[in-house]
Amino acid sequence: MAGIEQLDQDIAGRLKRDRDGLVAAVVRQYDTGEVLMLAWMDDEALHRTLTTGRATYWSRSRGEYWVKGDTSGHIQHVKSVALDCDGDALLLSVDQVGPACHTGTRTCFTDELPVTADTAAAAR
Repeated sequence: MAGIEQLDQDIAGRLKRDRDGLVAAVVRQYDTGEVLMLAWMDDEALHRTLTTGRATYWSRSRGEYWVKGDTSGHIQHVKSVALDCDGDALLLSVDQVGPACHTGTRTCFTDELPVTADTAAAAR
């Protein structure tokens, strides 16, 4: 399509998308490594993220793009984006302004689950 910018074809060719054309995006705080959230991106969301420096995702529940912070003010300034070795996940390093989670918490990963495995037995 003439006039419409698209994701670089070299990058697009490396992505392994799910059946809905999406790739998981793990988001972490750039300076501490704290894992903030998991979201989903398609080619357009990744293109927008790479070219604007603002994290843009595909909302599976709403069926639309969303730029993190446009409604909440909790902006993610993108510092870097990495593609994993298999091409099926992205790692965004961001400078998070305010909470990352829609519940108002800093991170979406607040519910620790008990690990009951015997670590000595697992090491054998």
